[in-house]
Amino acid sequence: MRILVTGGAGFIGSHLCERLLKQGHDVLCLDNFFTGSKENITHLMDDHRFELIRHDVTQPILLETDRIFNLACPASPIHYQYNPVKTIKTSVMGTIHMLGLAKRVKARILQASTSEVYGDPLVHPQPEDYWGNVNPVGIRSCYDEGKRVAETLMMDYHRQNGVDIRIVRIFNTYGPRMAQHDGRVVSNFIVQALKGEDITVYGDGSQTRSFCYVDDLIEGMLRLMDREGLTGPMNIGNPAETSILEFATRIIDLTGSSSRVVFKPLPSDDPRQRQPDITMAREKLGWAPVTDIDTGLRKTIDYFTRLLTRTG
Repeated sequence: MRILVTGGAGFIGSHLCERLLKQGHDVLCLDNFFTGSKENITHLMDDHRFELIRHDVTQPILLETDRIFNLACPASPIHYQYNPVKTIKTSVMGTIHMLGLAKRVKARILQASTSEVYGDPLVHPQPEDYWGNVNPVGIRSCYDEGKRVAETLMMDYHRQNGVDIRIVRIFNTYGPRMAQHDGRVVSNFIVQALKGEDITVYGDGSQTRSFCYVDDLIEGMLRLMDREGLTGPMNIGNPAETSILEFATRIIDLTGSSSRVVFKPLPSDDPRQRQPDITMAREKLGWAPVTDIDTGLRKTIDYFTRLLTRTG
């Protein structure tokens, strides 16, 4: 097939492009490089089935494609709060443009949504039928509410226009090609540990997250896209929950670092708990993560070790 991946030069998008090429598809990688990087896809450029398009999804584009993976949107707080109006435009206008394209060419489209649609959850773990507890006027709202509106658009195009849709709610994902300065927990902690710097924990570190290795996520996304008659939303993530403080200690141990943990004030609207209920993915897709946290972290630490050696 001919498959379009928006945000294809990003962390997750580049892994998805790579996997699709291995499956024998022609891949159109669309990115405006706000948070994506050409380094993530350089190794794909010599493949004649790979095509790079520099484009911003907030503007319309006409293409011929069989499937669309809509991943375009800054996903870390540092990036999406840098230009919050642009962030929500990307989620809303970008999704409208991709749905319009899908409608025109009769393509199946998958929307990369997020666990942030659950906000600071009052239900734990979070199942797909939980509507969430989201602040509509906070500093994270541009991302959280933008993704919620994107899900609304997907469902309305499906009900009104018969567009063939899939919605995946992605929980914290990590692995090689994460951006060094994106402010996420995994990249922050690993880089600080490798440099021997203090590891910054916000709040008292009791807040929890569930970290899924990128290869497992991609497998789940592909299974959902290939499954007939299943729109989602569907959680794809690792239900193994850990506190942020425990996670920092684990990374110090794995890197052999002399770093110490320091505590700083918790950012506004930072969720206290995050754990996916993946019952639906297990039952409908036969999917569950297979990469244990230490294995995934070692691969990610190796990546950042090479990156820091190269960049100094």
